[in-house]
Amino acid sequence: MKWRTRRVSSNIEDRRGSGVRSGTKKVGGLSAIIITLVAMYFGVDPRIVLGLLENTTGQSPSTQQSSYRPSVEQQQLAEFTGVVLADTEDTWNAIFQQQGIRYQEPKLVLFTNTVRSACGHAEAAMGPFYCPGDHKVYIDLGFYKQLKTQHNAPGDFAQAYVIAHEVGHHVQNLLGISTKVSQAQQRMSKEDANKLSVRLELQADCFAGLWAHHTQKSKQILEQGDVEEALNAASQIGDDRLQKQARGYASPESFTHGTSQQRVKWFKQGFSDGSVQGCNTFSTL
Repeated sequence: MKWRTRRVSSNIEDRRGSGVRSGTKKVGGLSAIIITLVAMYFGVDPRIVLGLLENTTGQSPSTQQSSYRPSVEQQQLAEFTGVVLADTEDTWNAIFQQQGIRYQEPKLVLFTNTVRSACGHAEAAMGPFYCPGDHKVYIDLGFYKQLKTQHNAPGDFAQAYVIAHEVGHHVQNLLGISTKVSQAQQRMSKEDANKLSVRLELQADCFAGLWAHHTQKSKQILEQGDVEEALNAASQIGDDRLQKQARGYASPESFTHGTSQQRVKWFKQGFSDGSVQGCNTFSTL
């Protein structure tokens, strides 16, 4: 992916080196890190886990200062993340402007190990997430290594796909889609609510493809193998694949993000179509 020497977003909030330490390490007999890892592998919405952690610790997290000094590699990853965020800003500002509405750019928070958000206290092990409460995307840059080593999804465009997916959740929040889904889920069984979560996540995948479509069209960023990197990442983090890796079998009724095949399909749809209307995962799968 061609990203060097391009604009870096000014919406980066760098909290690296300032951890958040909770008043207790145990939650129901298991450490918070184990709970978040299990949640990630079983496809549980990170916001739910954040709320649980916040409610069960019983004490307010405190800031933990450290002597953290980012390496050259870490700084390069931070710059890369800022460039991708800037690209999403260019894409969504233009699309919203065409619709006669203003795009509110999200902040992206860089952190190490743990972080405090409007959605609660989060561990890096949960992976990147979007918090609708403060309109911010959160990412520990160590996730990029995890994406490569644990999920077998290397490459800078795979990393860009993850960022664009989380920004896609911000777009859903601005358009009121997330609120409608949340309200509908309250009237449903858990299984039906999970199905709506799948549609929401697949739309964010489609929006990531839409970002790639417009950024390639305007800036010619793609190099050989880039699209394949994104498709591989989408495939590697499908609910069916993650559940089989974690416990040897998959339970479709518990899926919340979509199968590998579905996630690949909807990224490709956004990349080929390039329109918000083409990402209507709620009409068909």
